[in-house]
Amino acid sequence: MTFLGYERPDGSVGIRNYVLVVPGGIVANEICSFVAGTKKLISADTGSGRTKSDREAIARTLVGLGLNPNVASVIIDGTSVGAGYPELRPEALADRIAESGKRVELLAGDRILDIICRGIDLARDMVYEASKLRRKTFDDSHLALGVKCGASDTTSGIAGNPVVGRVFDRLVKAGGTAFFGENTEIIGAEHVLAKRAINEDVTKQIIEVALRTDERAKSTGQDIRTINPVPANIAGGITTLEEKSLGAIEKAGSLPIQGVLKYAERPKRKGLYFVDNWMTMSSIFMGYAASGAQLVIFQLGGGGLAGDSLFYVSGGVVAPLLWTSANPKTRKEAGWKLDFYAPVIEGKETIEKAGDRLYEKILDIASGTMTKAETLTYITPNQVYTTEPVF
Repeated sequence: MTFLGYERPDGSVGIRNYVLVVPGGIVANEICSFVAGTKKLISADTGSGRTKSDREAIARTLVGLGLNPNVASVIIDGTSVGAGYPELRPEALADRIAESGKRVELLAGDRILDIICRGIDLARDMVYEASKLRRKTFDDSHLALGVKCGASDTTSGIAGNPVVGRVFDRLVKAGGTAFFGENTEIIGAEHVLAKRAINEDVTKQIIEVALRTDERAKSTGQDIRTINPVPANIAGGITTLEEKSLGAIEKAGSLPIQGVLKYAERPKRKGLYFVDNWMTMSSIFMGYAASGAQLVIFQLGGGGLAGDSLFYVSGGVVAPLLWTSANPKTRKEAGWKLDFYAPVIEGKETIEKAGDRLYEKILDIASGTMTKAETLTYITPNQVYTTEPVF
């Protein structure tokens, strides 16, 4: 199947055509306030007080967002707070992104007003330049999707997540790329995923992620099973973490897992990947975008979160957010704000048919139709997934 996208110099294909300004801060904010067609990162993660490993994760995220196929060109603020750290040196970030063949501009100077004015001029020129690009027809092997499930309930594991799993199976079979994750939500089901690994190394990596996450919780004196499932999950009928995990992994479909990626790590080849990330909405979508996803999916259960959650719009910064659910109550509460509803529980559609219909919806969005979240200008702050202490 095909979609209409924007071809990039490195051969990747975007479904959107943005100019990205990073890292976050007043410079990025002012530039994007003045210039249409730009995207900014709102985050407090400057690298200050972080360990070397966590600063590397921040740098990996910034570079990954710049490399995302939805980005036509990039402006890097060389005066940002974290610029003094070796891992976040603006010149190094710019060089890594520029390897893709994209235009990358570096802002420097001493006077903030001059820097902002220069940035506005650059952004206008880059947006104008990007606007000359025209969509072309590409097959679905050029697509990469990320998925998170949330407000999980009894409908998630038996309907909503399997529908997304059907989409992932179709995409991977077509030669595309798919990311799933949430290290807290494979515990109790890691043995099921491990059997799908392409080799022994990947099997060990999957088991190690679950074990490391479990041990990290125990190091605080708590058992993760006393924290997760969260109250909304319990209200939705989920009783144990194992039960939640077995339902959560359904969104990964049924095909072999090619590898385990670090947060914001880009895969070396196409296929299905598990990403070692946490479940928070403020980090997981951005991490998928940094790994290369052009579109991220939130498969919503119930648990009373339908109304407020659908105002979460920033998603992957440069990757649109698609809301889907198979919960009739959620559909009633969310109304038109859902992008897709699968009436599997009501017996009106099979998982396979709903998955195929969602796949067609995704191709339509990839060709330019806006998601419901894209109709809002509000931006939710994002947070890089870091795992080490702050000093």
